[in-house]
Parts: sequence; C-alpha cells; structure tokens
Amino acid sequence: MRKIYLLLFSIVIGFCAKAQDLKYYLPDSVTYNPAIPKPADIIYHEVGEWHVTHDRLVNYMKAVAAAAPERVKMELMGFTYEKRPQVLLIITSPKNHQRLEEIRQQHLLLSDPAKSGSVDIENIPIVVYIGHSIHGNEPSGANASLLSAYYLAAAQGKQIDDLLEHVVILFDPSFNPDGLQRFSTWTNQHRSKNLVTDPYSREFNEVWPGGRFNHYWFDLNRDWLPAVHVESQNRLRWFYNWKPNILTDHHEQGSNASFFFQPGVPSRVNPLTPEKNQELTDKLGKYHAAFLDRIGSLYFTRENYDDFYYGKGSTFPDINGAIGILFEQASSRGHLQETANGLLSFPFTIKNQFTTTLSTLEGAKALRKEFLEWQRDFYKNSMKEAAADPVKGFIYGEKDDPSRTKLFTDLLQRQQVQVQKVNGNVAVNGKIFEGGSAYYVSLSQVQYKVIKTIFEKTLNYKDSLFYDITAWTMPLAFGLPYESVGAADVARVNPGAAVDANTMAMAGGLVTKSEYAYLVSWQDFYAPAALYSLLHKDVLVKAATAPFELMIGGQKKRFAAGTLMIPVKRQTVSAASLDTYLDEVIIKYGVHVDAAGTGESMVGIDLGSSRFVTLTLPSVALLTGPGVNATDAGEIWHLMDQRMNIPVTQLEPAIFNRADLTRYNTIIMVGGAYTELNKEKLKTWVQAGGVLVLTEEAVSWASQNGITDNKFKKLKQPVDSTARIPYNQREQIEGAQQMPGIILGADADLTNPLAFGYTQKTISLFKANKVYPEKSKNPYATPFFYGNDPLQSGWVSRENLDAIRNSAAVIVNTVGGGRVINIADNPNFRAFWLGGTRLFTNAIFFGRLIDAASGRTGGE
Repeated sequence: MRKIYLLLFSIVIGFCAKAQDLKYYLPDSVTYNPAIPKPADIIYHEVGEWHVTHDRLVNYMKAVAAAAPERVKMELMGFTYEKRPQVLLIITSPKNHQRLEEIRQQHLLLSDPAKSGSVDIENIPIVVYIGHSIHGNEPSGANASLLSAYYLAAAQGKQIDDLLEHVVILFDPSFNPDGLQRFSTWTNQHRSKNLVTDPYSREFNEVWPGGRFNHYWFDLNRDWLPAVHVESQNRLRWFYNWKPNILTDHHEQGSNASFFFQPGVPSRVNPLTPEKNQELTDKLGKYHAAFLDRIGSLYFTRENYDDFYYGKGSTFPDINGAIGILFEQASSRGHLQETANGLLSFPFTIKNQFTTTLSTLEGAKALRKEFLEWQRDFYKNSMKEAAADPVKGFIYGEKDDPSRTKLFTDLLQRQQVQVQKVNGNVAVNGKIFEGGSAYYVSLSQVQYKVIKTIFEKTLNYKDSLFYDITAWTMPLAFGLPYESVGAADVARVNPGAAVDANTMAMAGGLVTKSEYAYLVSWQDFYAPAALYSLLHKDVLVKAATAPFELMIGGQKKRFAAGTLMIPVKRQTVSAASLDTYLDEVIIKYGVHVDAAGTGESMVGIDLGSSRFVTLTLPSVALLTGPGVNATDAGEIWHLMDQRMNIPVTQLEPAIFNRADLTRYNTIIMVGGAYTELNKEKLKTWVQAGGVLVLTEEAVSWASQNGITDNKFKKLKQPVDSTARIPYNQREQIEGAQQMPGIILGADADLTNPLAFGYTQKTISLFKANKVYPEKSKNPYATPFFYGNDPLQSGWVSRENLDAIRNSAAVIVNTVGGGRVINIADNPNFRAFWLGGTRLFTNAIFFGRLIDAASGRTGGE
C-alpha cells in the first residue's frame, strides 16, 4: 500500500512540475502573439511554481499594458495603507478603446430610467468586472490573473476578437494587495525544493494574523457597503464609474472541498434582490458548469454560501443592477497539500479560477443583451418600487455631533446616494430634527435599493442559517437619530438643496480668546482625538462629571457632563502655546470650543468644583497574537490609529509576560483564548490601578480566570434531551442557535462616565457572541443593560433572545485600585459602528474615574 501511495505521490509531483508550463492552463483553440511577454518573463518563475508577490504581479500587469496598448489600458485606482498600488486593467477591442469614454457614458445611461430608453443595446458591449483574492491568503485568484491577463492580451483569432468586441473587461488582479504580499511571503519562504504535502507543515499554517486581512486586519470582503477602508473606497469609485453588469469575486474555501459557484442557498437571498437576478445567475452558472466539466473538475452550487449581506463583493452588485458571482476554490494553502480528495496542487487551483474567468466572459458575451436589458429594467423597476413604497425617504442628523453626521453622509455619497439639507426645524414621528443639522434622503432616486438596505431594519426571515451578519442598519450603527418619512410628512420636512459631504463643515470654531478657561464639548465624535492631542502636549485638562450652565458671549449655555475644561492660568505651557494647540485641534478635528470668562456657573457645578477631575494621558496596550480574534483587535487598532491618532502598543502574550506593565495605564483585550497569558500578572497590574477594557468573549475569560467575579446567564437548549429528532434536521436546529450578528438597544445611565457624550438613552450595540452577563448586584455597576425588548434588527433564536433580555451590556468591576470595564458586545464592529465609539473611548479616558463600589465619580 505504501508503494502505491509513493507511486501516486511521484506521479502528482511530476504532474505538478509539468503544470507550471502555460500549456497546462491555456486553451489551445487560439494562437498567441509572441510579442506579449509571458508571465515567467516578468515574474521570474512559472505560474503556480511559486506564489506571486504583489510587486511582481503589478510588474506583469504593467508589462502587458505596455506590450498590448491597443487592447489593454492600465489605471491606477489608488494605494493601500501600506502604499501598494491598486491597479485596474481595462481590456477590450482596439475599436472599443478608441471610443471607450463614449461607451462608458452610454453604459451609465442604462442606470438612468429617464434616459435608458435611448440606449441602443444592440451596439454596446457588456461590462464585466473580474476581481481576485480579496482574502490575501486565498491566492489562486490573483495567481490566475497572470494567465487571464496574458490570454486576453496575447490570444489571436476570431474567438478572442469576437469576445473583446462585445465585452469591456475591468480587470482587478488583486483586491487586497497588502494581504496577498503578506501571505505570498509566508508560503514562499517555507517552500521546499522537494514539495512537502503534510498539512501540519509550517507552510500551510501561517502565523497570526495571517494574510486574509488588510493592513488593519480587516476582512475587506465585508466592506463593500460601508467602504471604511482605502482599498474599498478606491475600488468603489471605479465600480460606479462604469457600473458593470457582472462582477466576479474569486475566493478559496477549505482544502477538502471542491469548487463552488453561485447561485447560493435559495432561501438565504436578501429579499431586496429581485428574482431575475437569481435567474441570470443560474444562466451564467451553466457556462461555469460546462467549462469545469470540460477539464474534469468537480463543483457544487446552492449550498453553504448565501446572498444576504450586501457588504460582500458577490452580493453588493445585486442592489446595483448587476450580478455578483462568488467562486470558491478548495485551497492548497501552499504549493501541494494532502487532502481528503488526494493531493491538491497550487497549479490545479489556479487552473479552475482561470477556467471560470473564461466561462464568465463567454457567458457574458452570449447573454450580453439580456444582461444589458436587465440593468435597464432594474433601475426602472426600482423607481416604480420607490413610487409605491409608503416610505418616501429618511431624515437623519445629530445637532450635537456634526462630525458623525458628516461621516454618515460620506458613506451615503460613496454609494452614489443623493442627500438634501433640511432647512427648518421639523418633528417626524415625535422626534425633533433641527434645521441646519438635519438631512433628508429621498427614496425616489436610482439608488433606491441601496438606500433601503442602509436604512431599513429587518426582523422577518425565510431562513435561520446565515453565512454572515443579519443586520446592519447604518444609522443605528452610527448612533444617529433618524426616522422614516411618509408621503404626508415630506412637505413638512421641506428638503432643500443637494449636499456635498466634502464641503460639509464639522463643528469647529472658537468665538473668542479667554484669560480664564476654555470648554470643549465631549459630544463631538473627534473629541477623544482632540483630548489626546492636548494631553500629549502637556496641557492640563479636566472633565466635568456633572452638568452646568454658564454665561458664554452674553447668553446662558448648558454644558453636559463630560465637557472638557482647560484652565488658562494653571498650565505649564505658555498662553500662546495653549492658543496654538487649541487652534490646531479645532482645525484638525472640528471640535467646538467656548471661551469662559468666569468660573461661576449659573446652574450646576462651578469650574473650580472637585466634580471637575484631572485627566491623565492614556498609555494603551492592546493584547494581540495567536488565539486573539484578529478582526476585533484590528477594529480597535484602526479606531485608535486612523480616527483618533492615539498610539497603541500591540502586545503578544509572550511579550506581555516579560514586559514592564507600569508603562501602561490601560490594557485592552478582545475575544480570544489567552492560554499563554500570565493571568496573575494581569490581575496584579489591575489591582495596582490599571484599567482593563474587555470586549465580547474576553469578558467571560476574565471571570473564568478569577480577574472578575461576574456571573453569566445560561442558555436554554432548543431541544429537550429526551426528544428524538431526524438527523437531517440537526444542521438547521443547531445552526439557528448561532449568533451571526444582530443589533440590540441598550438602556444607558447617562450620568455614568461611560455614557458621557451620549444624548440618547438607548444606545445601539452589535452582538455576535453568546456572552450574557447577569446584571451586577451593585446597583451602580451596570451602566448599560438590555431590557425586555432589546432587539432592533436581525435574526436571533428565541433561546438566545431570552438570554439577552435583562442582561448586562456593560459592567464595571473594582479590582483593588483598578477598574475592569466589561463590554459584552462589540462597540467597534467593522469600523463603521461609530455609535459605540464614545463608550469605548470613555472607558479609556474616564474608566479610572468610576468608583463602582459606591457609584461616585472619583476626584483628584
């Protein structure tokens, strides 16, 4: 038996060596232009012999564009966080290139119902966006792009000429350059001359955080809708520049699988997606099946994957008049790996990806008219749906936080949504919106479907199993007041001129200079960034722990708890330097600063009260490394680094165990295992006065390891232990108990320092875990909790919802001289959950002020 295995092993190894020749991949039905460089001429190895690095991938795309300018034009979309170029090839016939802008403009008319009837679809090409490897450690797509680029540039004959005449191809060789570079470096540095196939080998087990993510450890395939990251924003501009008919998204799955292409699970299609979309997806799937049959590759459809969350690359096109196609190839992870289906070679995975690129293009050419007609009909039907919708639009805006309002408007306009200003004060559904700080989004526009998915709540579902989150209502995520507007209220809202988010002002402004003190609102989103900047420059800053009223410019003004007070005379910096520092934070962060001429308040605490507490500069460490949830840690890193400009030390457990922890006054832990962490050292640090901020599963970890004494609610089982149930129902029953992601409304004690800056008593938080803390027996130690009806949007089982009811969302523990801030859910989810930012930054700046034992706020 061993001899047979070794023989097979030798055959596969030999086959793998042969596979690196282009003949293994390319169709032999065409000839190839010898003037076009082959991949190996530029990247210095055969396709699939090594994993292509991003720099060499770009070099090849440049070479192809230079060698075939009549077919290929290369565009620079932008740069990643690590300053790698994001390139896009536009590939079509020479004739089409000569009138490329005319074709683009004609194509865009299909999404304008008022003009789409004038488009002659008989004579315009279909537009197909081919995208690769948004997860950097799923590299067969990006490596297949070498073959696709070569084929499309070098192939000769009627077959390729006919294809390029009828198709404009937007060709993105790497959706995630930073992740691809990270992974290719890892797997190449562990490749042996004699390929090792053992799945336990280091080649197949990359170190934390792995190459899946971008620089900040984000999954970019969840970012198409919020478009938080530069990679997504760069790509989105080109998507909307062309509005393609088809977008392909080449991924990898577990090594023991085969190959998946859509349609996905029928019952898990988002209800906003029209049925025609799935019909066209199925028609295109016939071409994938035929092409994979031709090369003998196994595949499956309508299983495992779904079309529900519109933040994914294969689903996002579905609400933009296009068809998104997910491809999932079993991953070799390295160069050659043992699997349940035998040895899986890297070249084989590349061949399947390349083959389905060809099948997509062939299907697009054959179905060209139907896809173009569908795009025109999609937008016409959207306008009809908008006219019939009882909701005519949405109003939103936060008068006390223009920055957060602007960030939300930025999101809308990235998605081509038109926004109008609301000029006068108006009440909608009992909620007051103030003119000048409120904005209106009409549903009567071509992005009707996009607007619906951004604003609507969802509580009813056809299925109870989901591949990703089930709720993402964006105004709730941003923590913004908003309401739907019916036909009867549109006239009262009286929307005005269109708004450009780029010209929207944040708060900002300093009316006059003061010789006494300055007051900074804590309600603005960027106030923590401004505070850190001032503290870092040794400015003395105090925070009000109670509200007060003061005369400002001859008028009485109310200041909320959390307001920052900067005395002028007690500073170690000069008055001139202080003025300069304040001007800097006003300009950079848009915070509002008032000049106080007296310390005597009209109502509430005076400026000299002990209820103003001195703030210290946070020195923050974030525990990272093996066992830690990389995306949760990345969300915090991104928030602190990109939005708040607060440096964070990344500590892996092994470094933590030998580090001098007196360097830090704040340590943050997200969900993770932490098996190697010195728990006693952590507890001692907290007892000595440190602030430990815990999120999600780290909350239960701390209790299990004796750092806190929090108790947790037990989840009821969905099935009685004595019941006998058919085996084929197991997946549905157990799957329904998972927590893919829901939105909950937490009741907040607005007098608690952790709630400073909030103006609404109900705070929307995102939950995707099974951490259900019981409320603390201490009446002051549960500043955020869930009531009897906490669900705002999303799917959750009855058993999980029962556990959430009347549970704690946030608990504060006093441990010796320190504090533990337990946040059971994710206040920073995917970096668009800006409504939780204030809670999280309050924990960092104000956590040490809370006396959980007595309910008092600690003084100086």
